[in-house]
Amino acid sequence: MSELKSKASQYWQHASELAKFLLDSHDGHLTVAMPLGLGKANHLINALYGLTKENSFYSLTILTALSLQTPSPKAGLSKVFFDPIAKRLYEGYPELHYARDLLSGSLPSNVEVSEFFLQAGAYLNNAHAQANYISANYSHVSGYLLEKGVDLVVQMVARDERMGRDLSLSCNPDITLELLAARKAGEVDFALIGEINDSLPFMPNDAQLPESEFTHLLEGECANATLFNVPKAAIQINEYAAGFHASSLVKDGGTLQIGIGSAGDAVAYALIMRHTDNVNYKRIIKALNANKDISHLHTAPFEVGLYGVSEMLVDVFLDLIEAGVVKREVNGTLIHGGFFLGPKSLYQRLREWPLEQRKKINMTAIGYINGAHIDFNRKQQNRQHARFINNAMKTTLLGAVVSDGLDSGKVVSGVGGQYDFVRQSFALKGARSIIMIKAVRISSGRQSSNVVWSYAHTTIPRHLRDIVINEYGIADLRGVRDEEVIRRMLSITDRQFQADLLATAKANNKLAQGVELEREWNTNTQANLATILAPFVDQNLLPDYPFGTDFTDLEQRLIPVLETLQDASRSKVALVKLAYKGWVANKKGIESHVQEAAKRMNLESVSSIKSKVMRAAFLGAYYQTHH
Repeated sequence: MSELKSKASQYWQHASELAKFLLDSHDGHLTVAMPLGLGKANHLINALYGLTKENSFYSLTILTALSLQTPSPKAGLSKVFFDPIAKRLYEGYPELHYARDLLSGSLPSNVEVSEFFLQAGAYLNNAHAQANYISANYSHVSGYLLEKGVDLVVQMVARDERMGRDLSLSCNPDITLELLAARKAGEVDFALIGEINDSLPFMPNDAQLPESEFTHLLEGECANATLFNVPKAAIQINEYAAGFHASSLVKDGGTLQIGIGSAGDAVAYALIMRHTDNVNYKRIIKALNANKDISHLHTAPFEVGLYGVSEMLVDVFLDLIEAGVVKREVNGTLIHGGFFLGPKSLYQRLREWPLEQRKKINMTAIGYINGAHIDFNRKQQNRQHARFINNAMKTTLLGAVVSDGLDSGKVVSGVGGQYDFVRQSFALKGARSIIMIKAVRISSGRQSSNVVWSYAHTTIPRHLRDIVINEYGIADLRGVRDEEVIRRMLSITDRQFQADLLATAKANNKLAQGVELEREWNTNTQANLATILAPFVDQNLLPDYPFGTDFTDLEQRLIPVLETLQDASRSKVALVKLAYKGWVANKKGIESHVQEAAKRMNLESVSSIKSKVMRAAFLGAYYQTHH
C-alpha cells in the first residue's frame, strides 16, 4: 500500500460498503448530485442505486445531466455492425444502472432521477425522463441544486503521484467548484465523494483540490475502469460549407467557443486550414461565396491567435493549439473550459501532454465560463471579439432558434449553455453569437426545411437573434427590421422552400406584396453545393475524418450505407427500390470490396427469403451511397 493510501482513512476499496455506509448514515434517504457526462462516479452510484432498488426502506434522488449509455441496438444490421465496435471501445466501462432501468421503464418508485440535459434523442418517449426534466441554463444549475438540499456530490476524480495528495476534478469542475464555494460560505452542507479513475487526465489549476475537500474516496476496481468515449462522426459536405462560412467571421486576436460534434469539427478544420494552408482556404471561401463581396470576411492567417473559452473542451481545441491557431494567452491560459467529453484520443492526449502544457488549459467553474455577470469587467477585457458558435435544429424565418426540444414539448437534449452564450454575446462589446443549422432535414428520402415560419418551441427568442449560418451562407440578423431579417433568412433557405415561406410572410404582413425572390437564391440546392465543393473533395481537402476516428476503414464505408438503409426502411417503396438495385448488382457480380462489406455484416451467404431481401437492400444501399 502506498503512503497516500495508508494515511488516508477516508479511502474505501468497495463501492457496496461505502454505499451502505452513506445510506445508513443519512437514515436511508439520499439526494445525490453528479456532474454531467464523463465525470459521474459510476461505481458508487450503481451501488447506491442497487441497494435502494433492493430495499424499499431506502430512497434515492439523483440530480444530474447527460447520463451516458453505450449504444446498444437490439437486433438487425445495426447490432451486427455495432457489437464488435462496442467491445473494442466500451469493454470495461461501467454502465449506469439507473439510466438503463430508466430507459426500459423499470425504475423503482423509491428512486427519482432528474436531469437538466439529456442524451440527445434517447428519452423522447420516456415518460419519467420527460416529466422529471429540469429546464435550466447551465449557469443556473448550481443554484437549483443548492435549493434542493443536496446530501452528496459524487464524481470521478484523477490522481497523479507527482501532485502529492492533491486530486483533480479533471473533466468536470463545472458545477462542483460552485457548490464547494457555497459550502465554504456556509450556504449548504454536503459531503464530496471522489471515485478515482487512473485513466482520467490530471488537470491542474482550478480543478486541482486538496484531499481534505473530500469526505470519502473510492478506489479499487473503479481505478481501472474504461472512460466513456464518443467516437467522432464524419463531417458532411453541408457541415463543411457552414464551418468555412463560420470560420470567416472569426477575427484574429479574438475569443472562440465551439460545441461538440461534426459541425464544430468543421469549424476547427476550417480555422486550421486558414492558418496553415491559406491559399486553399481562400479558394474554398471564394467558391462558397461566388459573386458576393467577401472583403469584410476574416480570411488571413492568425498572427495574434485566439483565446478559447468554452463550456466544453472539445478535442479539436487541442488541434487548434497544436496548429498555432489558439495561442493568445489570458493570464497564462490558452483555454478556459468547464467540462470535457470526447473520443478516447482526447483523454490519451491530455494524459500525455507535459504538465506545463496542461497548465495552459484551466478547467474551472461554469459560472466563470458561461455567466456574463461574473467578473464582467475582466471578461470584457479578455474576451475581445468573442465568437460563440453553437448548433441548432431549426430557426424560424424571424430568427428564433430551436435547439433542444420539439413543438410537442418533448425534450430532445436541453438548453445547456447555449442561452448563456447568446446572452453573453450581447453583453460583451464586439461579441457575436453564431448559430449553425443544416438547411434541410432528410427523412424517408424526403426533404424538409430547417428554416420554418414558426415553431411551438423556442430555445433562443427572436429578440436575441444574431447570426445564423448554414451551408448556403451567413444571415446577420442583429438589430435588423423584421422584413430584412426575413429577406436574409430566405437568402440561406433551400430553394424548394423559399416560395412558400415568402408567401406566408406576405400573408402575415411582414413583407410587402411586391417583394420577390432574388435570382441568386436559386443556387441554394444540395446538388449545386456538391458541385461547388466537388473539386476540393477530389483533392482530399475536405476529408471525412480530418481529426482521426476510432472506426476502421471498412466501418467508415459502412456507416453511410447503414444510414441510407435506415432512412429507406421508413418507406416500403424506398426499401423495395434499394433491394431491386442490389438484386441487379448481385446478378452482374459484385466487387471484392463490396463482398468484404457484406461479410462484415453477416450477409455474405444467406438462405432465408427475409435474409436475401435484406442482403439485396444492403447491396443497393452500398451502391447508392458509394456510386
